[in-house]
Amino acid sequence: MKPIVKQKFDSYPDAISTLLLKVRSLILLVAKEDKIEDLEETLKWGEPSYVTKSGSTVRIDWKKKSPERYYIYFNCKTRLVDTFKEIYGDTFNYEGNRAIVLKTDSTIPVMELKHCISLSLRYHQLKHLPLLGS
Repeated sequence: MKPIVKQKFDSYPDAISTLLLKVRSLILLVAKEDKIEDLEETLKWGEPSYVTKSGSTVRIDWKKKSPERYYIYFNCKTRLVDTFKEIYGDTFNYEGNRAIVLKTDSTIPVMELKHCISLSLRYHQLKHLPLLGS
């Protein structure tokens, strides 16, 4: 982990950092399973971000103004979140067409979230397919 990214994770309250590090682990696991070798971990807009040439950036964050929620952000100019809504409906809460919103006191739906992350990290290969090939 780059020092600037580690510093960001360290800036969150402990419980939030733990949750976001779980999501980070899922992102790294998905990239490994999908054989995405160019995944770069960085900060974008001050948020931990995961960038690859084969797909669309995934960002994660927590906001003090909504302490009971944390977010997995996707590019709002893609069909990603609309596709997630179609496939997973009420499994997740959403913020418009840009984020999956998770509650800090809820269990992460791991399989479903991994699938969403996979679709994002492979977006450029899938964007021409109905429901992104799901």
